[in-house]
Amino acid sequence: MASPRVIAFYLPQFHPIPENDRWWGKGFTEWTNVARAQPLFPGHHQPHIPADLGFYDLRVFEAREEQADLARKYGVDGFCYWHYWFGGKRLLRRPFNEVLKFGEPDFPFCLAWANEPWSRTWLGREQDVLMPQTYSAEDDREHAIWLAGAFADRRYIRVKGRPVFLVYAPLHHPDIGRFVAVLREVAHEDPYLIGINSHSTEDFRPHGFDENLKFEPQLGALQLALDDDISPDVRRKANLKLGVNDSRLRLFDYAESRRQMLQHPAPKPSIPCVMVGFDNSPRRGADGIIIINNTPEAFEAAMAQTLADNQRNMPSNNLIFVNAWNEWAEGNHLEPDMTNGVRYLEALQKAKSEFTMSLNTATIA
Repeated sequence: MASPRVIAFYLPQFHPIPENDRWWGKGFTEWTNVARAQPLFPGHHQPHIPADLGFYDLRVFEAREEQADLARKYGVDGFCYWHYWFGGKRLLRRPFNEVLKFGEPDFPFCLAWANEPWSRTWLGREQDVLMPQTYSAEDDREHAIWLAGAFADRRYIRVKGRPVFLVYAPLHHPDIGRFVAVLREVAHEDPYLIGINSHSTEDFRPHGFDENLKFEPQLGALQLALDDDISPDVRRKANLKLGVNDSRLRLFDYAESRRQMLQHPAPKPSIPCVMVGFDNSPRRGADGIIIINNTPEAFEAAMAQTLADNQRNMPSNNLIFVNAWNEWAEGNHLEPDMTNGVRYLEALQKAKSEFTMSLNTATIA
């Protein structure tokens, strides 16, 4: 069995666009939230300040090239770019447009359709929709035609020759079967479709998908994470177990969180996904969900376990996803910061290297 390909989710939010200027203020990018974050308790790792790559702008070719060089060096096998399609309108499109147009960086990639409406969720105002997600037969075909062009790129990640395409919330589409059928018809390459189990325990294969991805973090698996009616006393008691005396914060331990997420119902088998960490307090302040103890060592252990489990399951796709390459405002990034440097990347590299050595040893034996 070959070593799995490790694909990191990639957020293209780090450049200004007119819509974000209008909604959040001139010059807004993800860095706006990252830079203004504050620690909420002693030892809280905030703000996350980028190290090697700095506060980059994804309109700059050199920034994208340096990202790929760094990823390649430490064992990331490709990026999975979040793809924002809203009834024919693509947001945050420039970085990937230029990746396609100029053929650089020369680094494997695939796409994941983030098919949810945009709202002021960061401010706790989910009902305030900024960009609705609409669906129609005509839009399905237009979307499929655009995707077919991306699939044709020689760098596009494939499984058994089939281009890999992920959908974040398949059942948000009122006729997902129609979209799947149109995409298979138009693409001519029978795309390898993966439904992401982000907020669902549904098996998407009966809807035409080839596989499910068990996304991390599965916040619904964490007791006390999403329930706004939990009493302050209950929250304080839970936080005290983690060494923090606070009745409002939603704190969770990395290893224990992953244990609960892995036990959360999901179709079997599912493609695995490993989170680097999670802390969306840069977006939501004290209302955020904060996973602590997400050290490079804990991440390395999670990767090692996932690689071993993947080998036992022997999937034909042989993919593992990491969330994420650069979700800075969720405290969830492989990219180096001033606190940890490249230690998360080194942890990934070490886990992969030791797994490969174990494979070679088993083959020789």
